Amino acid sequence: MIDMPCTPEHCRQALLSRLAEPSPGRIQLLTGPRQVGKTTLLLQIAEKFGAQAVYAAGDEPGAALPGFWDRCWHEAEARAERGRAVLLLDEAQHLPHWAARLKGYWDCARRRHTGIHVIATGSSALRVALGSRESLAGRFERLTLNHWPAASLAATFHLTPQEAAESAVRFGSYPGAAQLESDLPRWRAYVRDAIIEPAIGRDVLAMEAIRRPALLRQVFAIAAGMPAQIVSLQKLQGQLLDKGALETIAHYLALLQDAYLIAPLERYSGGTHRRRAAPPKLIALNNALISAMHPQGAPDALQEPERFGRWVENACLAAAINQGQRVTYWREEPHEIDAVLEGSWGNWAIEIKTGKFAASELQGLLEFTRRHAKFKPLVITTPGDESRPLALRIPGMNWQEFLLSGPPPVKV
Repeated sequence: MIDMPCTPEHCRQALLSRLAEPSPGRIQLLTGPRQVGKTTLLLQIAEKFGAQAVYAAGDEPGAALPGFWDRCWHEAEARAERGRAVLLLDEAQHLPHWAARLKGYWDCARRRHTGIHVIATGSSALRVALGSRESLAGRFERLTLNHWPAASLAATFHLTPQEAAESAVRFGSYPGAAQLESDLPRWRAYVRDAIIEPAIGRDVLAMEAIRRPALLRQVFAIAAGMPAQIVSLQKLQGQLLDKGALETIAHYLALLQDAYLIAPLERYSGGTHRRRAAPPKLIALNNALISAMHPQGAPDALQEPERFGRWVENACLAAAINQGQRVTYWREEPHEIDAVLEGSWGNWAIEIKTGKFAASELQGLLEFTRRHAKFKPLVITTPGDESRPLALRIPGMNWQEFLLSGPPPVKV
């Protein structure tokens, strides 16, 4: 199985490239958060392949009727007789026994050398992953269409790079919500009703028996209200109306991460595995989640600089997570840094400063890179302050640049 997070542009190109391979190829499983464009992508592919494409949605009324699977597959087989066909199954996790049924049809197509490609999508990583592991082992590749980066907002909605980065901080990056930003009550209702509630009420609760759904919702609400903050489970427990065991709270945080909502970051340990003793750092994977849940909405950079700084930090770390980087934080009293990145972007130790800062505030960054020489230091600043860390010979870039393109390219 291949599981790689993609931007909309990269995901489309990857799928088209795989559809050009000899058929039947491996089943393509496209997962990702709700409302990021998976259905739009399937419809674009259907339009490109025209009469050779069969599109069906697992959440449409007809999917519950007897014979749905047979009708879809037989139609794809009929079109394959005139050349290669593409079967596009949207929201496949809603179909009963979807993975086992798909395995049976695909195995038959392989034996008969039927020219059918299959793409199946799902908004629940939990349910799609479980079904694919149980029935489709060795038969599929998985891609993740993740939360959009700021660069995709700029390209799709014809925004300047600065406007796109600002929007990613204040309103997040759900494409369906972008057109509603001028009407904040409507925008907030859309994010809550079309994204948050289905992700929790359908995806998470449908995956396993959640004994305390009210507690799950409270954990999400509190986590969304504390972006980019290191919070002990005991402190989180103390703010809950419906008290729960620490193990239950930790489990619910993990479920929220699988639902593409909240990521509880671990402390960087350098391989010492002291995870249980370290409180998580809470990151909302899209700033729309914290903006929709906050009673005052997005902060003003001048009026609320501290809250705005938290939101910038959350947006930067979420962007790294969504692009497949391993993100942790580091704290060893009296030192602390905001993030430790490992992955295709390189190894970075990052401090985020959205206000004026003194050289003494970078001591933690310098200490960490002294102890862990494989990491390069990077200070993310407010636009216009990029030269301030250069006095200490530390690379700097502003948060708009980081959201648009990530850290500087690593020189080989």
